[in-house]
Amino acid sequence: MTDIQRLLTRRRFLASSGAVATLAACGNGVGSSGGATIDARVDAEVSYLHQHFPGTDELTQKAQGVLYMPLITQAGLLVGGAYGRGALRIHGVTVDYYSATQASFGLQIGAQQYAHVLYFMTRPALEDFRSSNGWTAGANVTYAFSDKGGDAGISTTTEMAPVVAIVFGQAGMIAGAALQGTKYTRIIP
Repeated sequence: MTDIQRLLTRRRFLASSGAVATLAACGNGVGSSGGATIDARVDAEVSYLHQHFPGTDELTQKAQGVLYMPLITQAGLLVGGAYGRGALRIHGVTVDYYSATQASFGLQIGAQQYAHVLYFMTRPALEDFRSSNGWTAGANVTYAFSDKGGDAGISTTTEMAPVVAIVFGQAGMIAGAALQGTKYTRIIP
C-alpha cells in the first residue's frame, strides 16, 4: 500500500467518523426514555400538521395507517447518514415504533433535521410495511409538496397512491427532499 493510498484510507475513515459523531451529537431521541418520548414527539408533529397543513386531516382519516417520524437527523461529510424514530398509528392509536436509517455517499457536508409522515392509503401497502423485516422507501412512495400554503399538495390522484409521503421542516416543506433508500425497522423503545 502506498503512502497516498494510506492517506486516502485514513481520510475516508476520519470523514465517516466525523459524520457519525455529528449525527450522534444531534438530539434525535437516541437514548431517550422510550415510547413515551416518541409518542410525545408524534403528538406534537400531529398538532403541527393539523395546524399548518389542514389537508392532512382528511388524508389521515382515509389512511389505513400513518407512520409519523417527528425528528430525522441527517449529517454528512463525504459519507453521510440519517436516523430517527417514530410511531405507526392506526386510527390514532400507536401500534408499533420504528427507526428510519439512510446512508449516502458523495459530495456533501453539513447537517439538517426534518420530519416526515408516511400515509398508507391501502390495506396491502400497510400489511407489506408491517410484515417486512426492514421496509425500504422506493418508487411506491408518492410525495405531496406544498407550493401554495397549507394544502400540502394533496389531491385525489395523490390519495389513490398506496403510500403518500409528506416531508417538512420548521420552515415549511423541504423542496426536493426524498425518502428513497430510507429503511424502516420495527424497534422496541
